[in-house]
Amino acid sequence: MRRPLLSLIAALLGTAPAAAQVVPFPATFVTREVATNDTTLHVRIGGVGPAVVLLHGYGETGDMWAPLAADLARDHMVIVPDLRGMGLSAQPAGGYDKKTQGRDIAGLLDGLGVARTDLVTHDIGNMVGYAFAAAYPDRVTRFVLMDAPLPGIGPWEEILKNPLLWHFRFGGPDMERLVAGRERIYLDRFWNEFSATPARFSEASRQHYAALYARPGAMHAGFAQFAAFDQDAVDNTAFAAAGKLTMPVLAIGGEKSFGPTMAVVMGFVATDVHEAVVPDAGHWLMEEQPEATVKLVRAFLDAK
Repeated sequence: MRRPLLSLIAALLGTAPAAAQVVPFPATFVTREVATNDTTLHVRIGGVGPAVVLLHGYGETGDMWAPLAADLARDHMVIVPDLRGMGLSAQPAGGYDKKTQGRDIAGLLDGLGVARTDLVTHDIGNMVGYAFAAAYPDRVTRFVLMDAPLPGIGPWEEILKNPLLWHFRFGGPDMERLVAGRERIYLDRFWNEFSATPARFSEASRQHYAALYARPGAMHAGFAQFAAFDQDAVDNTAFAAAGKLTMPVLAIGGEKSFGPTMAVVMGFVATDVHEAVVPDAGHWLMEEQPEATVKLVRAFLDAK
């Protein structure tokens, strides 16, 4: 009886919304489904003022940004999408290269009537954000990136050799079958191994994201994000050859994760790079050190 019961639980997780709650967005935020670039993005929008777009990474969704969104909404229009194929956004068959997803963001802003924006990104969001900023540099006023490399840029080949990043090359015909019904086990590896203190990635957050990633098609789309890295490297090399970003860039690393390497990476593709390292933090900056991270982002975006 054990196998049918586990299958039933997995099926229910795939169709039901996440039961556990992460930090909620302010009640003033609204959610919209915005058509863009032949897909549809699930987007949270709140606040009034200059625009700022927040892009999440793997193992999370736009929900990760709630504490920062609440702070920035005091004087910004805050736009928080789920990336293509992730969270509650649509899951198109293709388009998981970051250049295409950069066009997703451009189309999202067009749909909202936003010409220019600040940009704050984490993990795979860094890669989408760079592709957007490189293709549309006049639309980005300031750019904050957190704790993840850019395919093909700087020390990328050395970064790939780190055994902790085994998931970058995890593939093959059985990868989805291996994790089906075991999404929480798979994701716990990231939340634990990339944290300075794993307990800071709360149980409620783990349940919330595991349920979202157990939805039908979600793991397939997540794996597609990684499978596109080789194409991303080709595209990023071309972006970099065309010229460096000139807007102010803040490169934030967790002390126990990328640390100052984040600024080293951005030095290859941007001319005005500011370095910040969050003490006592691993990769999950918004979970491990939210107050310190919000303070760094706020100070950078407010700088004249």
